[in-house]
Amino acid sequence: MSRTYFGTDGIRGRAGTGAMTAAFMVDLAIAVGTYFKANAQTRRVVIGKDTRRSGYMLENALTAGFTAAGMDVFALGPLPTPAVGLLTHSMRAVLGVMISASHNPHYDNGIKFFGPDGFKLSDQIEHEIEALLASRAFDVDPDHIGRVTRVNEAPSRYVEYAKTTVPDRVRLHGLKVVLDCANGAAYRAAPKVLWELGAEVIAMGVSPDGYNINKGCGSTSPEAAAQLIRDTGADIGICLDGDADRIIVLDETGAVVDGDQIMALLAGRWAAAGRLNHNTLVSTVMSNLGLENHLAAQGITLVRTDVGDRYVVQAMRDGGFNLGGEQSGHIVLTDHATTGDGLVAGLQVLAMLKDSDEPASRLTQVFTPVPQILENVRYAPGTDPLKDAAVQDAIAAGEAELGREGRLLIRKSGTEPLIRVMGEGPDRNDLARIIRTICDKVSAV
Repeated sequence: MSRTYFGTDGIRGRAGTGAMTAAFMVDLAIAVGTYFKANAQTRRVVIGKDTRRSGYMLENALTAGFTAAGMDVFALGPLPTPAVGLLTHSMRAVLGVMISASHNPHYDNGIKFFGPDGFKLSDQIEHEIEALLASRAFDVDPDHIGRVTRVNEAPSRYVEYAKTTVPDRVRLHGLKVVLDCANGAAYRAAPKVLWELGAEVIAMGVSPDGYNINKGCGSTSPEAAAQLIRDTGADIGICLDGDADRIIVLDETGAVVDGDQIMALLAGRWAAAGRLNHNTLVSTVMSNLGLENHLAAQGITLVRTDVGDRYVVQAMRDGGFNLGGEQSGHIVLTDHATTGDGLVAGLQVLAMLKDSDEPASRLTQVFTPVPQILENVRYAPGTDPLKDAAVQDAIAAGEAELGREGRLLIRKSGTEPLIRVMGEGPDRNDLARIIRTICDKVSAV
């Protein structure tokens, strides 16, 4: 059963249009508040946000809707997404809300919901919320309007918790770290955590103005951080995205270390220490074949899921696994967090670097990736290129040519009107030709 508003990771769109309007947010909050009020003993909801200017509009609209539904709102202010999951549970809230479009530009925004356990909502609950929203089977009782409380100490709570995820014996003295906070939600908390753990922190992306989130910085644009590493002689770089639930590491040369390499590093170290539950790593269909081959050689099982960290988390919970993530940099450590946490994942890498005699370039290059190409093709609303016969024929021809030595993965984005065309194979030139042919057919629809 398809959903009208919820996508791969909550609800997302261009601010001021569609679902990202103040009017819709009021109705959404009343519906969500009504649902949780009927299915829980408490009426607390916590709301965090990143640094987008539109966050003010959406936060106030959501607050109006939740209080109208009789929910008590605790406003956390700018805070990373994983911190909202943490505080939802620790503050005994029945619901957590994060206002963010993650790595998207400032003109987009989105809403992510967390249940009372701090984990993102299931597909089933999202279906039930959408049905309630469509039926408008909710009323506002003037005798039971909720209250609003601003939680000024929320960032400090997260800072102190993040520091506990590093072993007591490990301190980061002597490490020079470039930290790019993407002008986003972690711009205050992340530099404080690293500095208090002893690192020399060279921070960038810490001057948000409401419009510069992810702009030329952060995990999706690491070039400026890479140059800063080379200019300052830093040992390593940590690049977060707008809501700090994903990470890209840069070594001392400025080279990018993606989520697959980070997961390989953590899985190998944790398995050797007996910390990797069931000797299994969970990742998505996007992870490189080289990662799978490397893990198999170590006797570590790779479980693949659909794209989206919520599906990774669900598989981890179902199987009792404690390490998972995505190539894009969502690293999920359920010993410490209920969703991807870029800062906490980065701390694990920094702790390993501190304990190692190797530079970051050696520590983090764990396996040799199979050539992989990913292209995004925008499509017009109302069309479905994946049902087009010419597109299907191009995909079939590509799969036949790659055979067992490679693979194709073509899918719709869950957050944007894009067809994502990904392929892996032994020869990059042949692979590029196959991908280009499919993209051309998609563009022609």
